[in-house]
Amino acid sequence: MRFNHLDLNLLVALDVLLEEQNITRAAERLHMTQSATSGVLGRLRLYFEDELLAQVGRKMQPTPYARELAAPVRQVLLTIQSSITAKPVFDPATSKRHFRLITSDYLISVLFARVIQKISLEAPHITFELLGPGDTTTEMLMRGEADMMIVPERYLIEGHPSQLLFEEEHVCVVWDGNTQVGDSITLDQYIEMGHVSVIFGRNRQLSVEEWLMSQYGFTRRMEVVTHDFNTLPQLIVGTQRVATMLQRMARLYANYLPLRILQPPVKIPVMREFMLWHRTMEGDPMHRWLRAKISQIINELEQ
Repeated sequence: MRFNHLDLNLLVALDVLLEEQNITRAAERLHMTQSATSGVLGRLRLYFEDELLAQVGRKMQPTPYARELAAPVRQVLLTIQSSITAKPVFDPATSKRHFRLITSDYLISVLFARVIQKISLEAPHITFELLGPGDTTTEMLMRGEADMMIVPERYLIEGHPSQLLFEEEHVCVVWDGNTQVGDSITLDQYIEMGHVSVIFGRNRQLSVEEWLMSQYGFTRRMEVVTHDFNTLPQLIVGTQRVATMLQRMARLYANYLPLRILQPPVKIPVMREFMLWHRTMEGDPMHRWLRAKISQIINELEQ
């Protein structure tokens, strides 16, 4: 198919070339030879009258014009994928759709494992891949490499639709044998105690540190840092440390570990968990069905 003398198949190659910035890796993803991929790049350069990818030392870097092209090219491909190639009629009972969802191990443990279990009763052939949050998860959604993110409100992306799923309180958790605190914890104790905390990515995402500093002018003394929520309560047992964690996770682990759940010495804002998806997926019938089922099942579980 051509538009204004441009072979639209070349846009797929351009998208991959701008992402990989490497002929060899792009060729592998496009299932083409390196020479054929170089030829495609040559045709793209001729059409756009720009180098697009310039050799700088041993690496290829996109030109300023190529950087401007990257977002609209990806948008065009996502629109084609979601609105033109998607089937208008769908049947969840027979669908073999594969969904890639970005969410934390916290949500999987407290709710989403049961959500998937219930969805399988109506759509037994749907498959899921659950990806943990990280530094590149927003880019993955924007590039169509993930179908949905389920994340706290602070990670919503302007211009893309979202839906509130539930709200969650923070609590403090200590080992049942902790001798530094009783059935409550003061702010002075909280500041003085060693903390176990969960951190994601290089930017220390999903931490209450920024809020504590802005409101109270202190940061916690981190003695143990982990990178997933499920290890957080386990790392408290047998220590005098404290962890600030989400209430549903604390209650879940209090059924299996000797833990005490305490109210925080300060009122920490609730965490609001949202579904977030790329705007091009708004009208996708199967995606819309999945969003409705997730919301419905979580509401039922909460009640």
